[in-house]
Amino acid sequence: MAVSGRARIAAASVVSGVLVLASCGVFTDAPKTESARMLDTFAAALGAQDASRAAQLTSAPGQAAEQIGATLSGMHAATVSVKVTDPVEYSDHTATYNLTTRYDLGKDREYTTQTSGTARKLTSGWRVQWEPTLLASGMQAGGHLAAVRTDATPAPAVRDGANRPWMALQPVNDIVIDPSTTRDLPRTTSDLARVIAPIAPLITSRVISDRLAAAPGKPVTVVSLRDSDMTVLAGDPDRVAGVDVDKTSALLVTDRRITSPLTAGTTNYWQAIRDATAGWAVQMVAPNGATNRLAGAQGPASPDVRTTLNSGIQLSLVDSVVEVAQPATMMVLDARSGAILAAAANDAATSAGMSLTTSTTPGTTLDPVIAAIDSAAGGDRGAAEEQLHRLGLGVGYKIPGVSMPLSDNDTTASVSAASYNPSSLTVSPVSMGALGVAVARMSSVAPTFVRGVTTTVTGGDLGPVDAKVASAIAAAMRKTATSGDASDLTGAPGLRALVGTNGPQGPGWFVGIDGGKVLVVHCAGERSGTAALQVVQKYLRVR
Repeated sequence: MAVSGRARIAAASVVSGVLVLASCGVFTDAPKTESARMLDTFAAALGAQDASRAAQLTSAPGQAAEQIGATLSGMHAATVSVKVTDPVEYSDHTATYNLTTRYDLGKDREYTTQTSGTARKLTSGWRVQWEPTLLASGMQAGGHLAAVRTDATPAPAVRDGANRPWMALQPVNDIVIDPSTTRDLPRTTSDLARVIAPIAPLITSRVISDRLAAAPGKPVTVVSLRDSDMTVLAGDPDRVAGVDVDKTSALLVTDRRITSPLTAGTTNYWQAIRDATAGWAVQMVAPNGATNRLAGAQGPASPDVRTTLNSGIQLSLVDSVVEVAQPATMMVLDARSGAILAAAANDAATSAGMSLTTSTTPGTTLDPVIAAIDSAAGGDRGAAEEQLHRLGLGVGYKIPGVSMPLSDNDTTASVSAASYNPSSLTVSPVSMGALGVAVARMSSVAPTFVRGVTTTVTGGDLGPVDAKVASAIAAAMRKTATSGDASDLTGAPGLRALVGTNGPQGPGWFVGIDGGKVLVVHCAGERSGTAALQVVQKYLRVR
């Protein structure tokens, strides 16, 4: 069949158009060039945060590994996404490309860099032409990127019940031994022990050696000192081989006399607030350490943490718990509100791991309480357990500023049985304090410490105490204080108390209501009941 010349031209145009479209990749994908494949491998290594692998694909592996590694370490990103775009390979065995790197910093925070670079075909194959600017525009040799936390200033203080500063962020000097920077480690430990002896005599060279042995080859912080402590040392720690003094800051008590187990929980609460309000920034760090902020956002300042601590009572408790050599803790609560006013522990209690929320057996201490509950419940186990909870016992307390989230045993003040079973009941200083408050006010409330922050109660409901139960317990407490085990105590007219032990090895307890305050003492070891009474008597003398 004959075809006109115009038709032949049109058909040729259609065929030509198809060929052009195919060459542009609409119908088929052109195979990647060697340089593009190498660049994809380089991007994958960066995305995997493998600095060594990425550096091996550059023209200067040593320099690249150092800067890439420093940046990946400094950014500490959850994930890194790297994309190569617009790769073009030229006939002179060079190539150009663009690189987009996204750092996922967590908490919906991210930072993205867009850079460009070149590649060359060397005898070893295609390699990225190493330039620090591949990591970020303006990057110098020896520099790196770093994502840092930012905190609003001034830092919140922790205040006592009278609104006076109890703890504040203060400068701290961390004395650190780095075993890799000294040739004679035994001499370093002995020299450092001598230097810090005036302020830390218990940290001997043997103690330092034991700490180093527990972390072989790693830097160890031997002691942290305030600026004022540094002035009384027997020398300059910086002059001891292998020792560095790192300047930092920490939340410290403003009055060193006010030591308390409450400081740990309060510091934990303060830190949680700081973490929640912290901001962030990405910095470019120059070789000399100078920084240039590239991105970020500052978090809001947080208010001071106000507690119910009574500093005067706290000082009295510190003096009281050292009256005995065996482990002893003491706590005082406000009998009307349940607020914790003070708490102290002697060194033996601290070494034994005794805390305000650790549960243990009450021994005979709660015999009058259980008897009153059983009498009122008349054999109804459900009613008995309800009364137990109404007295603040058999439930768990998580008290902001007191409880430490370390384990279930530390965050739960006491453990309730599945059903009423007095023989399995365990108590803590916190739950014994709640008992005293419940008897004093005829209704249980959860102990608190940070003002305006509620305590979480689990395992039962608090509330009004049955009048018959409260009356029976109060009568037993009066008898104990007037003619029973606590009758020798002086200086507390009108005292009501429960005293008991769990056999010769304790623990021993004292729970007392003294005017508007509830006193709780917990001792361990032999004659712990007598020891608890000694602590109380000392408190009544020095308060």
